[in-house]
Amino acid sequence: MDALLGILSAFGLSASAGLNAYIPLLIVGVIAHYTDLVKLNPPFDLLANPWVLIVLGLLVIIEMVADKVPAVNHLNDVIQTVIRPAAGAIIFAASADVITDIHPVLALILGLLVAGGVHTVKAVAVRPAVTATTGGAGNIPVSIAEDVIATALSILAVVIPVLMAAFVILLVAWIIWWLWQRAQKHKAQV
Repeated sequence: MDALLGILSAFGLSASAGLNAYIPLLIVGVIAHYTDLVKLNPPFDLLANPWVLIVLGLLVIIEMVADKVPAVNHLNDVIQTVIRPAAGAIIFAASADVITDIHPVLALILGLLVAGGVHTVKAVAVRPAVTATTGGAGNIPVSIAEDVIATALSILAVVIPVLMAAFVILLVAWIIWWLWQRAQKHKAQV
């Protein structure tokens, strides 16, 4: 079960990297640095280094601003064509390696394909359609939505496995309590 949750988490984080390269890296780094929810193995533990977190925070701000400026957003998408798939590969390998024994090369390839696929759909299909149909006016709201989705997806990709484990524990506890209550009622009737 842990391996499956680790793989699902890795897919979610790399998909998020296809929208914004630095958000999932920053979120995983911050969570690994300040909590025990994520423990990154070397060399990916560098993501939790405070200096790397500062750089990632600055890169998040730069990408968010660049993506909201007309004409610059298209140049940003061209530059991000290399960066987002690479970030997806790194985050997939980092998060999949936490729980599973998936081969690092396979993890890098899967992350590259997922993030690259999301970025390609965004840059080749969605953004040009938004620009053409709204005269460019829709690019800023779409960019904000992409940042919100990337952030939410990154957080959920890390937190959901923990919530699922908590849910299973609560469900088992409730079943045990229900069976105990039922046994007590049966014992009282006899």
